[in-house]
Amino acid sequence: MELINANSKFEEKPKNSWKCFDYGEYQGHVSLFDSSITESEKIGKVIYVDDLEKRKQVYGICGECKQPGTGEWWCHPCNSERFKNNFNNWTSGNKDIDEFIQQSQLNAFYHKTVLEWVPFENFQKINYLTSGGFGKIYSAIWTEGHITFWNIENQKWKRRSKEKVALKSLDNSSDISTEFLNEIKSHLQVHLYDVIQCHGITQDPDTKDYMMILDFCEDGNLRNYLNKNYVGYESKIQKLFGISRGLLDIHNAGKVHKDFHSGNILFGYDNPYISDLGMCQPANVKAQREGIYGVLPYMAPEVIRGHHYEKAADIYSFGIMMNEFISEEIPYNDIPHDDFLAIKICKGLRPNISQETPKLLSDLIIKCWDAKIENRPTTKELCQILKRWSNSDYSKDGKDGNEIYSQIENFDKISLKKFNNRTKKNNSKNIRTHPQAIYTSRLLNFKDLPKPVNSSNIQLNLVDTDYAIQSAFENPIVSECLDVQLSELDLNEIDEDDD
Repeated sequence: MELINANSKFEEKPKNSWKCFDYGEYQGHVSLFDSSITESEKIGKVIYVDDLEKRKQVYGICGECKQPGTGEWWCHPCNSERFKNNFNNWTSGNKDIDEFIQQSQLNAFYHKTVLEWVPFENFQKINYLTSGGFGKIYSAIWTEGHITFWNIENQKWKRRSKEKVALKSLDNSSDISTEFLNEIKSHLQVHLYDVIQCHGITQDPDTKDYMMILDFCEDGNLRNYLNKNYVGYESKIQKLFGISRGLLDIHNAGKVHKDFHSGNILFGYDNPYISDLGMCQPANVKAQREGIYGVLPYMAPEVIRGHHYEKAADIYSFGIMMNEFISEEIPYNDIPHDDFLAIKICKGLRPNISQETPKLLSDLIIKCWDAKIENRPTTKELCQILKRWSNSDYSKDGKDGNEIYSQIENFDKISLKKFNNRTKKNNSKNIRTHPQAIYTSRLLNFKDLPKPVNSSNIQLNLVDTDYAIQSAFENPIVSECLDVQLSELDLNEIDEDDD
């Protein structure tokens, strides 16, 4: 009888009752401070949070409270109570940061939206990598790793142990401002698949600066990735679609990036991720200073003039980044990034578009960086266009005919030659850059800039557009360096029906 009773009790012990969802069918992003879900604008299905039946179908039920899960292997009511009971066992020493982390834990509907305070001694093999506009980046091994789920049988958190992470120190953040923290809060409210996630905060015991614990990307930023890898047309379109999908989710969440440039596009496991949301300003700024923060070559002309930052400004920046990714040329790297460049950008100056760039891409790039906000595509339109292209099969006998196929074939051939030339001559370490060309975020303050317009030279180039593209096929020009020639190709605006 005693044995039967023991077995009976064993069978009644709570067990994990979760289901793993298919990332290909559902997007794993949920709100940190709200139980509502961001719509994905038809780019895949969303994970429902407020639909109990859907939650049960996707996730299963909690083995303890028997309620439908709210995330992959996640029960919000049970886990929030666990976090609350642990509040007295840790502190950052900063009331605002403590409340920030506590709020994220109480409201987390998904394991990747949980922030933690992590003592600095929990990191090993800390190595300096690089400096950004307002901080330094290190790699490190987090011995415990971030929380993934609560193991009901073992009654403890399951973690990704010995996890490699990036630590981003925030300069002068020992005196971190409420304004900066609020900006970070607004951008950590949503977990997005194509966006670098923050797992917590720690503090450098020597400098007393706070450090954000972020996903680590082995291949570095976009430029590092291009220097190490040959990337053909098809792969570039796929990756541009992924970046646009991340930007779409950011905008759907009611946010804007404000500092979108190639240095904030990171690559890990051959996939691109958007980083540094809301971090293009000093951590200790306590009042709104006159001017704007950012990287001048990627900033929309209306923002340079002091206009309120809107989603369309991110689209402009996407266009500059897209052209850099396609041409593999750094924008404005051979001239000073000063008042004169700001004036020229407002007057219509844009980076050179390589002659081998397929026309459909050139048209989209020019549309993104149009001086008139209303002429730029919406984020949804941009994402849908790139998704359609990423799924298109351009072949000699394809429905789109030989023309696009020939352009793509020529593009891949020249791109491969460029990569081989860079590899042989190690140009990645010897890019000629003007000493006043600055690619980190900084405070900018320009006065009396002209009203943004498109280049007045556009009409003069209309007749030569087709000839320029054809000339690239007949006489391909292989650039042996990444210097930017400051000229423009005037291409007709994109015709979405033809695309």
